[in-house]
Amino acid sequence: MRGWLRDLSDLALPAECGGCGSPPAVLCARCRALLERAAPRRVRPVPEPPGLPVVHAAAPYAQEVRALLLAHKERGALALTGALGAALAGAVRAGLGAETGRMAAGSRAGPVILVPVPSARWAVRRRGHDPVRRMALVAAGRLRQAGVPARVAAVLRQRRPVVDQAGLDARRRRENLAGALEVRAGGAHLLAGGQVVLVDDLITTGASLAEAARALRATAGTRWERDMPVYRGATREGREERQTGPRSQRGKSVHGAPEKTPVNITGSAVRAAVIAAPRDSFE
Repeated sequence: MRGWLRDLSDLALPAECGGCGSPPAVLCARCRALLERAAPRRVRPVPEPPGLPVVHAAAPYAQEVRALLLAHKERGALALTGALGAALAGAVRAGLGAETGRMAAGSRAGPVILVPVPSARWAVRRRGHDPVRRMALVAAGRLRQAGVPARVAAVLRQRRPVVDQAGLDARRRRENLAGALEVRAGGAHLLAGGQVVLVDDLITTGASLAEAARALRATAGTRWERDMPVYRGATREGREERQTGPRSQRGKSVHGAPEKTPVNITGSAVRAAVIAAPRDSFE
């Protein structure tokens, strides 16, 4: 009910732009262009947590984009869902690359399955809505409009309480979330045969996405496990020593660690897409 009331108030009452504060629209033309004209790219936090899937982000988490995400998530500016969901769809398409073109052309590739990273139950109650799931539903609709089969499967849930991540460093975030997520009973079959993409509004340390990917991979022995990749040996992400200094040098690996090489069974590796990421995490 609270969500419907917010939707009606956004339509009926003049509002300031959620990004820059200029009246009278909830999203001005300039801030809308920041989302619509964004060129999604791969992002990698430093340090990169073990198990983090390949992540693509639509825009840097700064200034107006940061304000838009906070307005939608914390202040219930639901009129922003459409623009944010469209930006998320762009990040999903960037992550899937040529595969979305083949799907739109009518190939037999499975649908894109967007799996939202769940918020803590107390956070959903406080906000009165689930912002990531809302944006995921819009993103799936945008992909379908572009001819790409897509749907949302909210199969992840928290199996134990976690504390608020605000103020925690990367190590403490990983410890806070370790083993916190699981696939709901009966959820594994919803993932079978599709291109699974974890979605969230934001990546900072990557702890949430890494834990979500772990929970999905832990469905070994289920029907979906036949569509999951098996990784040979260590991955570069798991073995390299990340360096400080220029971005071009921090991505180098040591000890001759191999690239991550998924052995496809029938599907492909878990991917991830977000709307925003820290500016220095973009490749």
